[in-house]
Amino acid sequence: MPGENLSRDEAQERAALLSVDGYEVFLDLRSAVGESNGDEGAPRTFRSVTTLRFRCAEPGAASFADLIAPSVTAVSLNGKDLDPSEVFDGARIILEDLREENELVVDAQCAYSRTGEGMHRFVDPEDGEVYLYTQYEPADSRRVFANFEQPDLKAPFRFSAQAPEGWTVWSNGVGEVADQVWKFAETKPISTYITAVVAGPYHYVEDAYERVLDDGTRLEIPLGAMCRKGLAKHFDADDIFLVTKQGLDFFHDNFDYPYPFGKYDQAFVPEYNLGAMENPGCVTFREEFIFRGRVTQASYERRANVILHEMAHMWFGDLVTMQWWDDLWLKESFADFMGSFSMVEATRFSSGWITFANNRKAWAYRADQLPSTHPVTADIRDLEDAKLNFDGITYAKGASVLKQLVAYAGRDAFLEGARRYFKRHAYGNTRLGDLLSVLEETSGRDMTAWSRAWLQTAGVNSLTPQVTLNAEGRVIELAVVQEAAESHPELRPHRVAVGLYRREAGGDLVRYARAEVDVEGPRTTVAELAGAEAPELVLVNDDDLTYCKIRFDETSLATLRAHLGDITDPLARALCWSALWNLTRDALMPARDFIGLVLRFAGQESDIGVLQMLHAWANAARTHYAAPGWREEGGRLLAEGALRELRLAEPGSQHQLTWARFFTSVASSAADLQLLRGLLDGTAKIDGLEVDQELRWTFLGALASQGAADEQALAAELARDDTASGKRHQVRCLAARPSAAVKAQAWATVVESDKLSNALVEATIAGFQQPSQAELTAPYTARYFEAIERVWAERSIQIGMDVVRGLFPHLQDSPETLAAADSWLGSHEQAPPALRRLVLESRDDLARSLRAQRCDGASGPV
Repeated sequence: MPGENLSRDEAQERAALLSVDGYEVFLDLRSAVGESNGDEGAPRTFRSVTTLRFRCAEPGAASFADLIAPSVTAVSLNGKDLDPSEVFDGARIILEDLREENELVVDAQCAYSRTGEGMHRFVDPEDGEVYLYTQYEPADSRRVFANFEQPDLKAPFRFSAQAPEGWTVWSNGVGEVADQVWKFAETKPISTYITAVVAGPYHYVEDAYERVLDDGTRLEIPLGAMCRKGLAKHFDADDIFLVTKQGLDFFHDNFDYPYPFGKYDQAFVPEYNLGAMENPGCVTFREEFIFRGRVTQASYERRANVILHEMAHMWFGDLVTMQWWDDLWLKESFADFMGSFSMVEATRFSSGWITFANNRKAWAYRADQLPSTHPVTADIRDLEDAKLNFDGITYAKGASVLKQLVAYAGRDAFLEGARRYFKRHAYGNTRLGDLLSVLEETSGRDMTAWSRAWLQTAGVNSLTPQVTLNAEGRVIELAVVQEAAESHPELRPHRVAVGLYRREAGGDLVRYARAEVDVEGPRTTVAELAGAEAPELVLVNDDDLTYCKIRFDETSLATLRAHLGDITDPLARALCWSALWNLTRDALMPARDFIGLVLRFAGQESDIGVLQMLHAWANAARTHYAAPGWREEGGRLLAEGALRELRLAEPGSQHQLTWARFFTSVASSAADLQLLRGLLDGTAKIDGLEVDQELRWTFLGALASQGAADEQALAAELARDDTASGKRHQVRCLAARPSAAVKAQAWATVVESDKLSNALVEATIAGFQQPSQAELTAPYTARYFEAIERVWAERSIQIGMDVVRGLFPHLQDSPETLAAADSWLGSHEQAPPALRRLVLESRDDLARSLRAQRCDGASGPV
């Protein structure tokens, strides 16, 4: 990675000097098939020819273009041939004596990727077909063509590509083909990181969206959706198109700016590192959104949310783009918010705000309590910083803040601000002030103080109710106490709803009073609730209007311990679960108590997304937060409870499927494993539970980790499911086996070799780290700290992140491991800041685990 970084200062200097008129890019992709065109061990390459026309504000000055490629065949600047060995260093092309108007032509051999960065090449093991796609954000288009790799040097692009016989090629614009040479219409001015090429024998489905605009003109948008041929039988394109059309309707209704990029293709591609990417006219998604087996409604909701998130980017991010990665939130926070906003209002997933409150915000709360937390508007010094800032702050906290802004400024003012923002800055670049100015116009509010509190400071506040009652049992005073961590002491203005709940005759816990109030400073009185009957539960931030951690008074906490499952409102119930999880993570509630609540009340949970989160949290509580001496007992209790709920669940229901997966994740006894084997071979049956191929791999993963499925059994299952998905599952299961030799092999293939693709690196790491195998992975703690700096230097940033995060010795949860992390940080102060951040975050997670374990250990015998 050295030499490939780009600093903000360098980008600002280049943007002040240069402006781009346009790109013409030709890619010869015929080398993707057949024998490799490189020497033994050399990367497989393709020809990339870029013609770049740009202007220079200071004739005679020097600058540089970006390109990461194994070799450059020719470079020409303004008609003069340059010696590639003199001007190209592997990452940059030096450009000297620039004119007012310039033309740069670069003919290079670029490398196909196996890490999901640049031009990724995938060979389908099922039929041997080759598939290509590009992924660039934040700065990997330079792996495919020469360019100025920064978001504020926008330009129109003309792409063309020569492809193997029988292939189709897609890009941002509409394409035409003659003799397997595809030529694409010129794009509008866009940033380099959202250009795209997808190529191969993809299965492609077409549709169209039509709409009559307010001025009477007819808008027609060709729609397409594609996947690998091997997944075509599972491809539910009709549902994808349904959500797509509903989203386009919503955004046209509310943004008053027609979709600006012509066609709208959506490509579901293999071995994808992200959820999706908002390339205008050619959005890419991970193919796991095509469901090979039965999944719950939560999976369809998640896919719809991602489709709409990427669609929102067509306006927030593609039409109007942040100037530099400091303002990444200008696209990601808005897309995250608008994804849920549009989904709830325009699709069948009307309970999406429950998922947002329970799932997305959990990601934000964790990120905002790490030592690496940052304001929503971050300080991004370089590209490595930018890569790591695609985090819970930028996405989920930013979206939560925008939800608060809608409550603060009003929905109509917010949407009118967006409309003005698009029209004022179309095809341009913006910073924070550009958005705030239009919101001030439309809302009539001073946005400066709001921005300073919510966008320019870090940390999460906690809000706790204080209730004073009179002798008759009525509320004399109800106040909300606001607190902040010492490290981030900002007390923010919160628009919150406070709900009072009590049990009715039938046992339901329902809200009987509610008031909205602006919380300011350390203590705010809710005058509207004075005189109300005594509540059994006070829920601060009812309806989830703000971003905060909810705390409870003693009476409310006692009510939840006894009656949590009786709360009738699903959003209120989800908020209570989230608050209890935060108490557990903050070592204010013993992990075994949280697990007890899950065992008692999760069976009553109606929202399937919330139930899935409860299962994930219960597993994390047992693995990381419970006292070590209680974990075996906790696992037994969870397995018994999960099996009980599995047998009680309605046959064939999504709740039954969810409990089956959770039971598998905690199964360890001989009887549990015997049941899983029986479900696999058909000798056992649970009425209504369909054991499809994906569930078979789930069962095999559990059996492999317990030593009950060997290499032969996994090979037999791969023969049954000889697909790319099957291969990933097999690799994960192989690495999960409880053997020192297995762990040594897994470590070597990930850390000491770069032969595996990104997807198989991810699968191997997932198998390596098994909660029941801490003793087997203990010897790798020292090796981890010895290896990570080398791995970071030698591998791509994506693989570096996967290794550093995924192989941190979380399972060695002892003060000695914490000391080892501190020792590495203390002796590597000059290590790349992005690498240090990853280690620091994992170190903080470990310290949090140890605090929670002490809390749990103090709560009872172990």
